[in-house]
Amino acid sequence: MATGLGTAVGAELEGRTALVTGGGSGIGAACAVALARAGAHVVVVDRDADSAARVAAEIGGEDVTLDLSDVDALAERSFDADILVNNAGIQTVAPIVEFDPAVFRRMLDLMVVAPFLLTRAVLPGMYERGWGRIVNISSLHGLRASPYKVAYVTAKHALEGLSKVTALEGGPRGVTSNCINPGYVRTPLVEKQIADQARVHGIPESDVVEKVMLVEAAIKRLLEPEEVADLALWLCGPTASSVTGSSYTMDGGWSAK
Repeated sequence: MATGLGTAVGAELEGRTALVTGGGSGIGAACAVALARAGAHVVVVDRDADSAARVAAEIGGEDVTLDLSDVDALAERSFDADILVNNAGIQTVAPIVEFDPAVFRRMLDLMVVAPFLLTRAVLPGMYERGWGRIVNISSLHGLRASPYKVAYVTAKHALEGLSKVTALEGGPRGVTSNCINPGYVRTPLVEKQIADQARVHGIPESDVVEKVMLVEAAIKRLLEPEEVADLALWLCGPTASSVTGSSYTMDGGWSAK
């Protein structure tokens, strides 16, 4: 992460509050930085207290330590924000017949139920102000499937539906809702699945990026978190006020096939 993260480079979001989940690392941290630079006050939500506090301190925001997979506790919380970035996620790689049902439920709680609860919580304030931006960090796996990722693919497909319904209900009241659908991004989530990918595909870990992650892409490199954050920032800005209900692929040409 670059130094001088709190330095503003624009003011198009001055006076706005942004809530970013999974904001302690990866795409979430990059989104927190981009939104703060545009003038927003950013609330960094993460289950890792140290990571959330570090990012919040660097951008002059605030941190909230929260396990979003505890949806019963989450339902009791109140939130108010002009911008919501639903980013928190986890990954488990295993065949369906070996997939732990408890892990499946936890992943859907974190990546579907939690975004629903947070969206439900922030919409009244957005409606009252006549302005709101919801950015759902989906995945190309929200539009396509891969083997051995049954919970992740299911969750991201469901997130696409949540985003579209939110767009239809929120549009007349000044609220937009969109998905960003990256391929593989250089994040801890991707790095942690390399060993599992090697195991289920029967290949060395050193071959996973080339032979599994990038095999379908025309551009043979991992995305950087800041590239995803750039698109998220645009979706929150003034020139995207009529953009809603959309899903933006950033996949190196994977979905062009």
